[in-house]
Amino acid sequence: MRARRPNASEAVPQIPRPQGAGEPRAGRSGALRRVIFWLHLGTGVSTGLIIGLMSVTGVLLAFERQLTTWAERAVRTVPAPAANATRLDLDTLMARARAALPDNRPSGVTLLAEPRAAVHVNFGREQVLFVNPYTGAVLGEGATRLRTFLHTMTDWHRGLGMEGERRDLGRAITGACNAAFATMVLTGLYLWWPRRWTRRALTAIAVPSFTWRGRARDWHWHHVAGLWSAAVLLCITLTGLVMSYQWANNLLYTLTGSTPPPPRPGAGVPPEGNAARPARGPEGAAASRRARPAEVSPSEEAAPARVSFETLLATAMQQAPHWRSLTLRLPQRGATQISVTLEEATSRHPLPRSLLTLDTATAAVLQWEPYDSYNLGRTLRAWVRPVHTGEAGGVGGQVVAALASSAALILLWTGLALTWRRLCGRRVVVSQ
Repeated sequence: MRARRPNASEAVPQIPRPQGAGEPRAGRSGALRRVIFWLHLGTGVSTGLIIGLMSVTGVLLAFERQLTTWAERAVRTVPAPAANATRLDLDTLMARARAALPDNRPSGVTLLAEPRAAVHVNFGREQVLFVNPYTGAVLGEGATRLRTFLHTMTDWHRGLGMEGERRDLGRAITGACNAAFATMVLTGLYLWWPRRWTRRALTAIAVPSFTWRGRARDWHWHHVAGLWSAAVLLCITLTGLVMSYQWANNLLYTLTGSTPPPPRPGAGVPPEGNAARPARGPEGAAASRRARPAEVSPSEEAAPARVSFETLLATAMQQAPHWRSLTLRLPQRGATQISVTLEEATSRHPLPRSLLTLDTATAAVLQWEPYDSYNLGRTLRAWVRPVHTGEAGGVGGQVVAALASSAALILLWTGLALTWRRLCGRRVVVSQ
């Protein structure tokens, strides 16, 4: 079959005839280039399915915070209080929430500085109750189906949906595939680099065209998607390495001259601080995504050895007067300390978390780690997750991250299509 020549009136971009995505070309290829080409191809074929799954879930999770806030807007906000209205104490609000779910134990509570914001009481990972801070009325659980869906997508994104003892295996697989994807991005940049920077060569890899078909189309789309998304995908994969591997996390601290924090027991990579993982944000939608229900019975909470939650809350507010979000993680049975995560409105970080540890018997401050006191290594580590999700750039950054994840799907599809034609020896001509 002979390729049809376009008429002179047809505006067809002059795209070089493809020799395969990044395939070595005559006059330029060498032994090193061939090795890099086959490394790029082999890595994509062996890890493409899982990378595609991570890309799809990444797109679905790109606006998790905004979706949850919008879906729960009816229970997250209470009517404007009267001028002389006073908030109920935290112990009363906790009791109201516990009475609504008597068979479950609360694991944390999140308060927002906004006067009309409801109090969020978390029960393990899946449940959260919203309580009116002025009347004590339980407003409901919010968008439970959406939360369950997003939690499921998160599990698949991080560990292929594996649970229990297999969770570490799932995370090891996704971590390895993330590293493989970083390798593909770097080798792809090398392979598509033009021999000469001419207008025709730049057009072939930078300007999208929808007029070509078959192998030429796949070659063109593969290079265009790679060119425009490479920098963002490299940021996403490199930050993913820091979150997946202890050595990468430690390297971040070492390169900045900082001492890496000790790993948490039973965890591969520590969070931004030495304390346990805090709430994800002001909404408190996932304040206890990985937390176990607190083993604290009502009788133990009323014991003289424990001060009230209201006293602990007052101490935390005094420690950070400019707080915008405050989360108390309820201690487990027999614990003498309680962790408090505060987000202050004095930083450019989207989630500037300061960590406070209080004595449960006296409410004395045992440790205070404000975000502004972090060393360079810890500050960069705190930015890893926002850069990975795009939240570091606000809504615009999230859009860019979602588009880059979508571009990854185009890269995988076109790369596998080119590989199939190459390995099967199918000769596909360029046609309109």
